[in-house]
Amino acid sequence: MSFGLTIGLSTMELVGRARNLHSPRDLVGTYSAIGAGAALAGGAAGVVLQNARGVVLELRGMKVGLQLSAAVGGVTITMP
Repeated sequence: MSFGLTIGLSTMELVGRARNLHSPRDLVGTYSAIGAGAALAGGAAGVVLQNARGVVLELRGMKVGLQLSAAVGGVTITMP
């Protein structure tokens, strides 16, 4: 999910780690981040997201394509 200005098209594959995680259920929730970035035919990408339980996801990877952005974004994680 992202709100803001985005121009272009890119793909991203991210990996990372979770901090402040006491049980698997702590991952559940809506994570939010504020950031800006750019990519031209590839480049490093990263984001730090946090949910209401204090779990912090630090994600990094590569972005491929052409994109300029300034946005507020987030993601929701659920478990059955």
